[in-house]
Amino acid sequence: MRWLAIVIMAVCSVAAAPVAAEEDPPFLSIRGGGFDVNDDETTAVFGVEYRSDYKDLYLAPMVGGFVTAEGGLYGYAGVFLDVNLGERVVVRPSFSVGAFSNGGGKDLGGVVEFRSAISVAWRFDDRSRLGLEISHLSNAGIYDSNPGTENITLNYSIPIDHLF
Repeated sequence: MRWLAIVIMAVCSVAAAPVAAEEDPPFLSIRGGGFDVNDDETTAVFGVEYRSDYKDLYLAPMVGGFVTAEGGLYGYAGVFLDVNLGERVVVRPSFSVGAFSNGGGKDLGGVVEFRSAISVAWRFDDRSRLGLEISHLSNAGIYDSNPGTENITLNYSIPIDHLF
């Protein structure tokens, strides 16, 4: 699944029109949804993510984390690409690496886990966004066990300047 994120980011970077940094501010995103929706250990997941407005070659940094209802924790850092489809729709592929603890939930095989995701969001007049994201979490085979997981979340992204 990681290769899919790389391919999507490459295609989108070619198709994306340059977006001036001042067009989109940094965001704080809150999310909730389902963790491990493709398996029998499905549980709730809640998270936050900070997305910077600094862009280099269209990519921007992000950091975030989530907690599952079973006590699983994941903290990550990575990059994303905003692809604007008109004035309202934003497609955002992303890739990150982080540390995972399963708590009382699904064991993903090890601490180091990679996250690839794609989000489709609606941009409101105030620049906030409401979107749906599908993500894959996996250790990419660096441990003996690599069950991976798919997650679906509803995200609300708030421009940081709206918070203060």
